[in-house]
Amino acid sequence: MTPEPVRCGWATSAPDYVLYHDEEWGRPVRGDDLVFERLALEAFQSGLSWLTILRKRENFRKAFAGFSIPAVAAFGDADVERLMADAGIVRNRAKVEAVIANARAAMELPGGLSELVWRFADPGLPAPASLAEVPATTATSKALAKELKRHGFRFVGPTTAYALMQAIGLVNDHIATCWVRDAGA
Repeated sequence: MTPEPVRCGWATSAPDYVLYHDEEWGRPVRGDDLVFERLALEAFQSGLSWLTILRKRENFRKAFAGFSIPAVAAFGDADVERLMADAGIVRNRAKVEAVIANARAAMELPGGLSELVWRFADPGLPAPASLAEVPATTATSKALAKELKRHGFRFVGPTTAYALMQAIGLVNDHIATCWVRDAGA
């Protein structure tokens, strides 16, 4: 019997976490709509379990037009009401309105959202030995949040910015013994 590979401790409590950890978290994500999706999901996660967001992810994709920035930027009041009535997503008006505002802000970025966010990549950090060494924010996430806010983004504090950085591979916070750390994350 082959032993289970070593994973980051947060990733072992549910099959959804295992799949997300092994195939997505910390792996480089580029492209404006893909980065926008991750930013939107991280904003929706604020104050909730990430597992809740993962399990509703397909519903979010349907509700938000596949996270197409131009499509979401065109959403109006009727779309906000449609989203607030959609039991398949997290129905938080401030977060819904922030995602729409963020799509509009992303449309105005000269080089695009992906280019802006990837300027804050910090891949050379040492591997954390344990989850206790993984920060909630860093100076870089504070700078990224400040830059996004400067461009009109909402619901993008330093903690959300750092979660985005982790999720899309701007930093590699897989613990030192995690099999994914050196397998492409």
